[in-house]
Amino acid sequence: MSDTLRHTRARGAITHGPKPARQAAATSLPLASLNAALLLLLAPAAALAQDSERTLSEVVVTAGDGSAGLGLGTPATTGSNLGLTPMETPASVDVISREQLEQRGDHSLNDAITRAAGLSVMGHPGNGGSALSARGFTDGTSVMRLYDGLRQYGGIGVTFPFDTWSVERIEVLRGPASVIYGDGAIGGVINVIPKKPTRGPVENEMQATVGTQGTARLAFGSGGALDERWSYRLDLSGNRSDGWVDRGDNRDATFSGALQFDPSADLSLRLSHARGEQKPMRYFGTPLIDGRQLSAVRENNYNVADGEIRYQDSWTALDARWTPNATTTVQARLYHIDSERKWRNAETYVHDSGSGLIDRSGNTDIRHDQTQTGLTANAAFEGSLFGLKNTFSAGFDVNRARFRHSNNTYVGSSGPVDPYDPVPGAFQSSIPTIPRYRNTAAQHAVFVENRLALTAQWTVVAGLRNDHAEITRKDLVTGTRAFEQTYDDTGWRLGTVYQLTPDLSLYAQYAEAADPVGALLMLTTANSAFDLSRGRQTEIGLKQRFWQGKGEWTLAAYEIVKTDLLTRDAADPSLRVQVGQQSSRGIEAGISAAFAPGWRLEANAALLRARYDDFTESVGGVAVSRDGNTPTNVPERLANLWLSWNFQPQWTATAGLRYVDKRYADNANTLKLPAYTTTDLSLRWDLAPRTSLALNGYNVFDKQYFTTAYYTATQWFYGPSRRVELTLNHRF
Repeated sequence: MSDTLRHTRARGAITHGPKPARQAAATSLPLASLNAALLLLLAPAAALAQDSERTLSEVVVTAGDGSAGLGLGTPATTGSNLGLTPMETPASVDVISREQLEQRGDHSLNDAITRAAGLSVMGHPGNGGSALSARGFTDGTSVMRLYDGLRQYGGIGVTFPFDTWSVERIEVLRGPASVIYGDGAIGGVINVIPKKPTRGPVENEMQATVGTQGTARLAFGSGGALDERWSYRLDLSGNRSDGWVDRGDNRDATFSGALQFDPSADLSLRLSHARGEQKPMRYFGTPLIDGRQLSAVRENNYNVADGEIRYQDSWTALDARWTPNATTTVQARLYHIDSERKWRNAETYVHDSGSGLIDRSGNTDIRHDQTQTGLTANAAFEGSLFGLKNTFSAGFDVNRARFRHSNNTYVGSSGPVDPYDPVPGAFQSSIPTIPRYRNTAAQHAVFVENRLALTAQWTVVAGLRNDHAEITRKDLVTGTRAFEQTYDDTGWRLGTVYQLTPDLSLYAQYAEAADPVGALLMLTTANSAFDLSRGRQTEIGLKQRFWQGKGEWTLAAYEIVKTDLLTRDAADPSLRVQVGQQSSRGIEAGISAAFAPGWRLEANAALLRARYDDFTESVGGVAVSRDGNTPTNVPERLANLWLSWNFQPQWTATAGLRYVDKRYADNANTLKLPAYTTTDLSLRWDLAPRTSLALNGYNVFDKQYFTTAYYTATQWFYGPSRRVELTLNHRF
């Protein structure tokens, strides 16, 4: 498997920056400009709020079911197109609410996502910092990330969104999700849902943060009704930090805005646009020295001084929602996604025991230019079937994506450095960076879903989706077509939910899905000959609310088997064949309870057994079986704990623990990233009804730990060290 990943990377597993002409024309969001824009927005927003209060008729604002908890009663769009709550869905679905994001102080999207049961992060610059592990499966070809239900098709390294300021909630669906989103989600789906326009008086919010490691953050949000038909939402945020390693400075900025027009009670139109720009840490990990990691080099950065990483993403969508009657809902979305990414760094480090130096190689200059335009629509109908209550949904998805990859063939070295006192030097490569290939994907899909109520307590939910994709690769150096390949797949799910009581549900489901052998828009000529990998999952579980709604808990048990993996031919290790198999089985549990006045406990845990059932890799030209080994980057035990105590009317103290089990950096399971536990603490003071001050400490005991290995198994990434932040939040 790692052999496959290395091969993918060698061909450009991540998309890089813009074409030169486009880069010059592209709109950027530098932090200084963003800060100025925020200040300019404050005055008119406040005036707009006052004017809105004068002119609008009385509006009653009611809170939704967005309180801290598991969100069992909140309709979730990720698990189904039928408007079901997690309680009604025969699958494992978590909802992380806006309130939880604020209580925990999670500004990083990865930090927020991995509070959910069974998820761990394995992000690094090579995958855009976004790769995740779920239920024994890893990376973007098995764990899908969505933005407001939209999927960036066929690539590895989804680089937007990354900040939680504009996020309303995060929905996590564990297990295969092909029925709704197509191939590439055997492990699960994470759907990041942004704040949207709301009816009601205009409300503004501003947040400012300062902290250790040179951290500074400024954010502004505003939304509400402009009149009886128009409403809006606007969010801006900017972050900067010096990072936790030498020369680890990083910064980012985000804009998210939407304008909604409601011409009638049954029709709504919304135009939204989001843009993000990142300059993340130019850090590619720390190599093993004499076979082990040394604390003395924890903060060292072995990249070149002029290293560069930049991501620019924009998502634009026009949504329409029509409800002609109480039983019919029609939705459509026309959208365009544009991503430009660039890497120019010395990425590979190996310790030479003879010289005592760190040899650097793999001077890599890569640029990605990826666009996607699509239309998706679905309709849902409530009625009856054979006299039984029934809800039916059908829809389609059409998109066209283009991906241009430029590189320098990864040739160059900036020389060795001292492991303890590295002199970074400058980037050097004798090969020019030019466009190498362009992959194009034309994809379309149709999907249906149905929920039939056999009795008032017993429902059956079924879904089916067919995906068709045509992938074309053009060699931009020779000007010839490298290959043209077609993929067709049908995924399906059958599940049932039985409500023993209104607050206790049992469920079971069986699902079949598919994953590509590699990112389709980065598919190489060699990999184009292989078909999709197949997966199947069986899951049972229960969900319950108790203590008059003050508590919720869930339990799920599952087994997933994925077949048709790429593996080495035992008879000829130079060849790859598609006969491998990988499986996992596990148990996940979560609980949320307001167990005493002022106290709330939230906790989850996941135990799994992940194995290669049939997998062979080539070691020195010899076929070696890895059957029975644990896949790389898969922790088999995960847990999260969050405890909050409102000990005075205006004071709340919170504490959080995060546990991640050991992971293996190689398929032989000889290199082990140790297990770790980190502790977060927070104290919040509500000094006024709409103003709060929070002191947050992250990894307060300064635990040294590793998040993942790079494409070479002996190069590991240190996790963030201790930091402390002070945040002021004010609504007006």
